[in-house]
Formats: sequence, C-alpha cells, structure tokens
Amino acid sequence: MTSLFARKVVAAADGGVDAAAMLASVGLAADEPFDAGRMVSAERYYDMLERLADQIDVTDLPIRTGASMRLDEYGALGLAFKAATTLRASYARVERYARLWTSVVEYELRPAPGGTLFILHRAGKRRLGMRLSNEATLASAVSIARQVCPVPLTPLEVLVRHPAPRSIAAHEDWFGCPVRFGAELDAILYADETLARPNILGDEGISHYLTTHLDAEISEITREPALVMQAKAAIAQALSEGAPKMPEIAWSLGLSARSFHRRLSEHGMSFQSVTEETRRDLAEGLLRDESHSLAEIAFLTGFSEQSAFTRAFKRWVGKTPATYRKEMVHR
Repeated sequence: MTSLFARKVVAAADGGVDAAAMLASVGLAADEPFDAGRMVSAERYYDMLERLADQIDVTDLPIRTGASMRLDEYGALGLAFKAATTLRASYARVERYARLWTSVVEYELRPAPGGTLFILHRAGKRRLGMRLSNEATLASAVSIARQVCPVPLTPLEVLVRHPAPRSIAAHEDWFGCPVRFGAELDAILYADETLARPNILGDEGISHYLTTHLDAEISEITREPALVMQAKAAIAQALSEGAPKMPEIAWSLGLSARSFHRRLSEHGMSFQSVTEETRRDLAEGLLRDESHSLAEIAFLTGFSEQSAFTRAFKRWVGKTPATYRKEMVHR
C-alpha cells in the first residue's frame, strides 16, 4: 500500500513516538520526500500501527491521519479526483484506479436506501492494525471529498465493521454524522444530491487526459506485480543456500541482470528491498509455526548464524524472533 499513509500516521502521532524508528520498521527513511507511488507491505504497516498503540493513545489517531490527507500528495490520481466533474465521478476514479494506491483494498460505489454507499473492501484478519487503517481510510475519503466540494460536505452516515473504540466523539465530530460501529460494511453513505454536486475544479477535458494517463499506469503495474511475486518465490527457494545473488535470480526468471534491475526500479523496488521483504515475510510465517526452531528459521531465511537472524528481525519489527513468536501464538 502507499507509503503516504505510513508517513501521515507517524506525523499525526505528533512527536509522541520515535518517528524515524517507526518509519524504518516499514522500510522508509525519515528524510525521504513523500512519494505516494512508494509502496510498503500492508502487514508491516499494521505492525507499525500496533506498535504505536502500545506507546500512545490511538483512539482518534485514524481521524487525525485521514484529516491530514491532501489530494496534491496523491499524484495523477489526486489530480484526476479534482478534475472529475462531480463527486460521484471523483469516487468512481478511486473505485477504478485504487490499485495505484494499494493492492489490499478495493472500493465500490453501491446504490443503497437513502443514497449511495462508498464501500471499502479489505480482506484478512481484522487485527488492531487493520481496524485503525480502515478508520483512517474512511476519514481520508471524506477529507479529499471536502477538498473538491464547493459547499460544506457531510455524509449521511459512516459504517464501520469492527467494534467501537472507547470513545467515538472524535469520529462523529470529524464526519459530522452518526458513526455506526459493528456494521456489516466499512462504508460512507452519501445523499445522491451530494454526489451529483459539481466539483470546484471539474474539467471534462483535463479529466479525460488524466484518466488516459492513469489507464497507462494501471496497465503497467498490473504486469509488474507478477514479476515481483516470481522474484520473491525464486528468492525464497534460494535462501536456504545463503543470500541469493541478483544475476542468479534474474537468470532463473529468464532475464538478464540488467533487465531485472531495470524492471524492479520501474516498480520502485530494488533487488535488495525485494530480498529483504522476502526474508522478513518468510521469517514471520515460519515463526507462526512452532514446529520450526529459531535456528532452523535462521537457516531457511539465509542467515549463517542465529544471532545475525535475531539482529535482522529486531531491526525489521522492533522485537526479537522469540518475543514475536510468543505474541503471535497467544494472540
């Protein structure tokens, strides 16, 4: 998913945490510029949110995060949202092009009694990190809508699938409408007349130009993830023999090292980052299975010594493999 959310949520924590360490846990450097096209692992993002929850009160953190989102930070998709002629058309852009932001969330506009639902679909275990992320996403959807609406915008209702936090005052204050937790969907209900209202900067010609550009971007990224997945599979298979070499992995995929490097770069990734992510994902999966010892997991993830694996894992997630395993087993 886009690194923009990780940066925004750490900024919204407002100095209450070690920002550099939090960003490093998802593979970002604090001094890098914001780049909506830079992606981070969703699971690492959820881990980071849960570490934040261990250190500060996160009750209204998703609302502050969502409220801070700005369309200008979303690149071409943000511009297309602005240029759409109505708010309904803006949300239709999100429904169609959300893959530019994330591969773990899909959006849907659906007619409903009293109006239209803008629905957030996200599969997976509804752990705390995912719940906080969903709240922030709903808040950001209203934030960007307010940036194109010529009059004050208020939804009819906001629906959230998970149970309510200890207080929802900040949620209802931000959305300006009832917020119903424990619902069947994660969604925002809008009156149809609200969605039909013309946008401030709506322009049919510019909108067509931008959607043509977005179609090209979508076409590109739907091809690239297959390469990344193939590379991860090849790296995972090679790790038991030590840290894999890029030319060897490229050859196994039928590519030259130069072409492999270029295609990963075009997707905002490097061989080192893909290898690191594969090692981490593999380690986390193996740690959830108690049949593997820590020494075996170190070997299977390409480390010659368990101590080196422990140091790397602590750098990745902020805790030792033993602590992580204990927490996962008892969650």
